[in-house]
Amino acid sequence: MIKVAVVGCGYWGPNLIRNFCSVPQCVMSMACDTKPDRLEYIQRLYPSVAVTSDFQDIINNDDIDAVAIATPVAMHFPMAQQCLQRGKHVLLEKPITASVKECQELIRLAVKHGRTLMVDHTFEYTAAVNKIKEIIQSGELGQIYYIDCVRVNLGLFQNDINVVWDLAPHDVSIVLYLLDQQPESISGQGKAHLKPGIEDVAALALNFPDNLGVYIQSSWLHPNKIRKITIVGSKKMLVYDDVDPLEKIKIYDKGVEVPAHYETFGDFHFSYRYGDIYSPRLEETEPLKKVCQHFIECIGNGTQPRTNGISGLRVVSVLESANISLKNGGSPIAIDWNRVTPEEISAKDSI
Repeated sequence: MIKVAVVGCGYWGPNLIRNFCSVPQCVMSMACDTKPDRLEYIQRLYPSVAVTSDFQDIINNDDIDAVAIATPVAMHFPMAQQCLQRGKHVLLEKPITASVKECQELIRLAVKHGRTLMVDHTFEYTAAVNKIKEIIQSGELGQIYYIDCVRVNLGLFQNDINVVWDLAPHDVSIVLYLLDQQPESISGQGKAHLKPGIEDVAALALNFPDNLGVYIQSSWLHPNKIRKITIVGSKKMLVYDDVDPLEKIKIYDKGVEVPAHYETFGDFHFSYRYGDIYSPRLEETEPLKKVCQHFIECIGNGTQPRTNGISGLRVVSVLESANISLKNGGSPIAIDWNRVTPEEISAKDSI
């Protein structure tokens, strides 16, 4: 039985604890938080789980095999670094670290110590996103022209990261997973209205090969909660609305066709197609339960997590470049994918 500890019992940590308690191959052993009221809350719900306010109690406990970290992103690297150095497997909340350099070091440590390093890109484990990937790969949408992502709501404001690092990791991970390719460059613009230097609204433009564009809008200052991704293809269009409880995916048989040949401007007419709309059936299960189950299975089997350290590094590479563009007035920034070194790529099956 794999013994698990969860660090951080604020917003996401209790969800991790609940799901680890339901995974039969592990024992949810210990929870850590600096706030006594959060530890009291966990003890009331899970009397069998030991609690501590000292992270070193987990580090020094040789019975703890794996640690899930759900703290502010600034604490991800130092905590994960200590865990890996002590031979513990690590699951990190998104984004995996606050920089490419930190992520590279965690990957190196995971390989060196033969430990599992995984990032919780939760949406890659949802039925909806995996159905969309299946639809794209089938060719039903045709050539993908562009993808538009909107992830906005009122709050929750963060003190240590801007809205790009808070909300955009979801959309970046989804897009990279769906397209199975990497953007060449990125530009971003944003504004800080309430806290100087911390953008609370931002818009990113990712440039992929073959003239494919991805646009990501993130905001903590919006009256409505919107979680929507629109994918426009040459044959059909797809809308993924994560807030819709019944029909999360809708496929529109709509499109525009350009005449193959025309001799005069008067001969040039677009042909618009308005067809049916349908919503595929989804077998929904809690994605975080799949994340926790997958983490434990990878530890037990010695296999590679779907969202491993390399996956986390790709997302952080995009976010870091986006942040540089934000601070430089929206100038396009080329994303250096060579920072994923050949040594790290060859070792990815071990992380």
